[in-house]
Amino acid sequence: MNVREAAASLLGTVSERAPLSAGWPELDVDTAYAIQDEALRQRRARGETLIGVKLGLTSRAKQQRMGIDAPLLAWLTDAMVLPIGAPVPHGELIHPRAEPELVFVLGRRLAGPGVTAATALAAVDRVYGGIEVIDSRYADYRFTLPDAVADNGSSAYFSLGPVGVAPASLDLSLEAALLEVDGQIVDTATGAAVQGHPAEALALAANTLAARGLALEPGWLVLTGGMTDAVPLRPGSRLAAHFSHLGSLTLAT
Repeated sequence: MNVREAAASLLGTVSERAPLSAGWPELDVDTAYAIQDEALRQRRARGETLIGVKLGLTSRAKQQRMGIDAPLLAWLTDAMVLPIGAPVPHGELIHPRAEPELVFVLGRRLAGPGVTAATALAAVDRVYGGIEVIDSRYADYRFTLPDAVADNGSSAYFSLGPVGVAPASLDLSLEAALLEVDGQIVDTATGAAVQGHPAEALALAANTLAARGLALEPGWLVLTGGMTDAVPLRPGSRLAAHFSHLGSLTLAT
């Protein structure tokens, strides 16, 4: 299998499949990012617009649970936006899960290398609370880091909350999120769960892209990574995320 074929196979997957590495044991992270970029090219060819990036596995606890030792970066397009109140399209998903995130909207271009958390945060116009719906193409969510990168970080959909504020008005390391399912709080975390501070995740994104000759562009969204563990999304359930200062949002599942 080559890069183009791998990208097309992942984009066309509608049921669980074996990880790419099962039949491609030499698959490495650089090749996986090439697959991810080719999948983006194919998405754009069918009319999707690039609107930002997401980080995955930014929590050390989640890295340990998944058996992966580094965060990853993936692309966001307009087709991944799930408006508040719109139902989760279960018919298009395999085994979806959801997690609360802090989301940055960039006010200016952010280019590495050498970006620090402070310089990254200075490029942010607004921060929002959000919920990301993830959905790995791989059976039982079992994969290597290159597999996850090639699969665009298990991306599916995301929703933004109703409240956007200037980052300087918040202590983002202490901004809390409560994850509620069917009226019960099932998990809670603060922004410190994301690389110690979500601005560190933003700096990581800029520096990772710089190594590929790319940068974060004005107006882009950056999903900084799940604050809590991801919970399964079942049809008919009610999932909500409540943030300390960024409001609440509910997924219609």
